[in-house]
Amino acid sequence: MPNLTSQMEAVCRRFEELSIRLNQPETAADPAQLRRLMQEYHEAQPVVDAYHALTTAQDHLAQAKALLEGDEPLDADFKAMVQQELSEKSQDVAELENNLKILLLPKDANDEKSVIMEIRAGAGGEEAALFAHSLVRMYTMYVQSRGWEMELLNLNETELGGTKEAVFAVNGRGAYNRLKYESGVHRVQRVPETETQGRIHTSTATVAVMPQAEEVDFALDMKDLRIDTFRSSGAGGQHINKTSSAIRVTHIPTGTVVECQNERSQFQNKDKALEILRSRLLAQKQKEQQDAINADRAGQVGTGDRSEKIRTYNFPQDRCTDHRIGLTVHNLDKIMDGDLDDIIDALATREQAERLQKLNA
Repeated sequence: MPNLTSQMEAVCRRFEELSIRLNQPETAADPAQLRRLMQEYHEAQPVVDAYHALTTAQDHLAQAKALLEGDEPLDADFKAMVQQELSEKSQDVAELENNLKILLLPKDANDEKSVIMEIRAGAGGEEAALFAHSLVRMYTMYVQSRGWEMELLNLNETELGGTKEAVFAVNGRGAYNRLKYESGVHRVQRVPETETQGRIHTSTATVAVMPQAEEVDFALDMKDLRIDTFRSSGAGGQHINKTSSAIRVTHIPTGTVVECQNERSQFQNKDKALEILRSRLLAQKQKEQQDAINADRAGQVGTGDRSEKIRTYNFPQDRCTDHRIGLTVHNLDKIMDGDLDDIIDALATREQAERLQKLNA
């Protein structure tokens, strides 16, 4: 483990340096620097703690080996006890070393960011729109359970209460790290409320998750934009039909179009539309730089065809299956109420295992 040891020695040296610098008056006098160093310190601390736990376990393992291989003979009972301890300590060292490698994996620069989520009805007509509405509710409840904030940016509903399109921001540290696994086509199999003969229908909705882009991440040139206003439309006859407050922004070089009509003010809608546009364009730029980037909107969404799916929600069988890892869980009502952590944890674990395998190859 020479490479890991030398890497950790460098991490520990940096951690000690950060500890010293954080206690210096000149650091406290510079809020921006203090914030940056504190973030680096808190990110390094679990890595250093894991390394100390590993070295302690390695010392215990070495002691057990030395006792077993020593010149003095051991009675049978004591020897069996030492051999048992040797086996346990070997397992501890292997697990701690694996955990440390996971902590040292390069982090996605977007993981700590808030996100823009887009949910659209796919194949299946009105039932697809009702399923999209169910997904919006599911993510709303998940966001609440994590203590994050959700802000609706654009909503296009059907007369029966379905959702043609919903765009919303999820604001909270680490939101992208968890929600990035939700990108793709979600499929539902259930008997619609409008079905009189009890037949099971299959419908889809698409989900796209993009890290929120700040102006420093992606600067928009206003000369590249065409901004149009129009009257909002929606179910229920609310105020939205009375004024031309809705905004449509077209990014001319790429043809990307964003509409926002959820705010009462034209200026608010414009700000929200630019926020969505910036995030979409950043995701496209990152896709060009890294083929594997999860924020690629086109790759996430696909066409919405029933055959393109990452997850199936089967109501008659009360099961949810994530096709990427072959995971099936039951109690679908809990999942639709936002209990997604078991699925997301399994996806994150699989991703870590794949990255570790590549690292060790």
